[in-house]
Amino acid sequence: MIWRLGGDHSLDIDGVAAASNPAPETQGWAYYGADAGGSRYAAASAITPDNVGELEIAWRYSTGDLLSKPEAIKRSAGETTPILVEDSLVFCTPFNDIIAVDPGTGKQRWRFDAKADLKQHPGNQYVCRGVAYWKDAGAQGPCAARIFGATNDYRLNAVDAKTGEPCASFGAGGTVHIDPGMSLVWPGEFQITSAPTVAGDVVVVGSSIGDNSRVAAPRGTVRAYDVRTGALRWTFDPIPRAAGAVNAGDWQGAQPPVEGHANAWAPMSYDAARNLLFVPTSSPSPDFFGGLRPGDNRYADSVVALDASTGEVVWSFQTVHHDVWDYDLPSQPGLYTVWRDGERHDVVAQTTKTGFVFVLDRDTGEPFLPVEERPVPQDGAVPGEVLSPTQPFPVAPPPLVPNTVDAKDAFGLTWFDKRACAKAIRALRHEGLFTPPSLEGTLFLPFTGGGGNWGSAAYDQRRNLLVVNMSNLAHLVQLIPADKVEATRETLHDAEISPQTGAPYGMRREILLSPLDLPCTPPPWGVLAAVDLAKGEIVWRKTLGTVEDLSGGLVKAKIGTPTLGGPMVTAGGLVFIGGTLDYYLRAFDIATGEELWRSRLPAAGVATPMSYSWRGRQYVAIFAGGYSGVDAPPGDELIAFALPN
Repeated sequence: MIWRLGGDHSLDIDGVAAASNPAPETQGWAYYGADAGGSRYAAASAITPDNVGELEIAWRYSTGDLLSKPEAIKRSAGETTPILVEDSLVFCTPFNDIIAVDPGTGKQRWRFDAKADLKQHPGNQYVCRGVAYWKDAGAQGPCAARIFGATNDYRLNAVDAKTGEPCASFGAGGTVHIDPGMSLVWPGEFQITSAPTVAGDVVVVGSSIGDNSRVAAPRGTVRAYDVRTGALRWTFDPIPRAAGAVNAGDWQGAQPPVEGHANAWAPMSYDAARNLLFVPTSSPSPDFFGGLRPGDNRYADSVVALDASTGEVVWSFQTVHHDVWDYDLPSQPGLYTVWRDGERHDVVAQTTKTGFVFVLDRDTGEPFLPVEERPVPQDGAVPGEVLSPTQPFPVAPPPLVPNTVDAKDAFGLTWFDKRACAKAIRALRHEGLFTPPSLEGTLFLPFTGGGGNWGSAAYDQRRNLLVVNMSNLAHLVQLIPADKVEATRETLHDAEISPQTGAPYGMRREILLSPLDLPCTPPPWGVLAAVDLAKGEIVWRKTLGTVEDLSGGLVKAKIGTPTLGGPMVTAGGLVFIGGTLDYYLRAFDIATGEELWRSRLPAAGVATPMSYSWRGRQYVAIFAGGYSGVDAPPGDELIAFALPN
């Protein structure tokens, strides 16, 4: 196989004022994350723990990409989540086509051909996680209601929400062509993978940029465009490009910095009442050497709250100082209301690759649940590196997955397998979380794919419960002197070797696997957990997934798989999630974490599911598209489940 990559805590809030981002009164799903704050909460309640076992497939829709794009789909990831707007279920394919289907039958209503560049070879597969919707309340006719979709070849399209026809008044014939700002090393170095975010009268996009190619890489600029005309309204670059910038003191290398990235590749959130856009940023380039950028590198690896009208920074909170671990923010900042002692508190909850959950006050960015700076390992850093002596650790909640491993606990199906893993663990530097990359090789746990990832979390406000899935795997990361990178690539054909051009070191990165190609870290390798955000306590934590589809059916034990998409919760008291590398959609009781139902999918459902009611019937829909970065063959079907009529 290939690896790339409690009790019922209900809270009675009857009669209390609604949250600033409440669950929608209509039982729909109008945003990528259900609402603008990314709650992934469906108000539909017909499906319950008592009847979920009766769910059956209501309809299936195939995009046809398996047949029409047989080569490109082998380099894709099926991560889309539909939205329900203008009486249609609207979603995107990995190749950025936008499709509208009937919510009750799955019959296609229209399809917009994005004319994807299939020779691009994107650094992060062909991916489209979702689309955005906007309606001009004062207009009628074509394009009064619009769907926005971004592309892997860095375009932003606007189409009529009822017909799929391009909106001629937006950009050039319905398209804004985005300039990456510099020549690319290869055509797929720069792409847009997450859904655009509509924030008032602007539509905002980030970018996904290939890692570790070079120091002077494309900038991680966030761009806001006028929703009507496509005119550029403002930009935000997390890295200071002027000496007078507020965060310039945290970048002590070349002035202005030559580094790129700190991009926002994950979904963003918007609070309309505060007119605040919440941006999760990533690490600067390159990921694993920061000697050319001493300092904390503020606004990188941060939750940044921007004024949505101007792009000005209102506040920021950094989750990793001077990142040399690729521990960027991979998920949508969750805008939730927490009830404590009868009072409401509007917070931002940020899940991370490190397994932490940071819970911040939405107005100030100050921790709502306590965070403290703790000393972290310093020994073993390569010459020229300047590490941060401390890192922020949430006091609560505790990490949801382990960040240390002992060689004696290494996993193995056989004695030989276990012994090989134990030897591999002992050979690597590992003094705990934030052990620096080294010439000998360092064990990263969690690996750079998380902990948490882009699937983000779901939140049930009635229970104060945050539900999130995380992975428990380790990476081997080794720095390589620049003059030995090519020779190392010739020797280690199966490893990821990147030059980090402009730095004194290239890098090697591999999942720590046994001779039988299974993770060396002890299982579970995937978990689903519920956290009480008022108390910072883990209410329940369950193993998520089996390796039956990764082992050819040889191993069916419930030991979890790495997880990709995220969960959603419903008013009926259920958690639905695909996300695993076995081919199942599952339902769990939100009060206890007990698995109540699962259904086989035609391919791995690594997308986040959604739920809605249509003509009195509740549906749960998920895209089963597989994932090319692991041994999960592609698919091209959107599948909806419902109770029998």
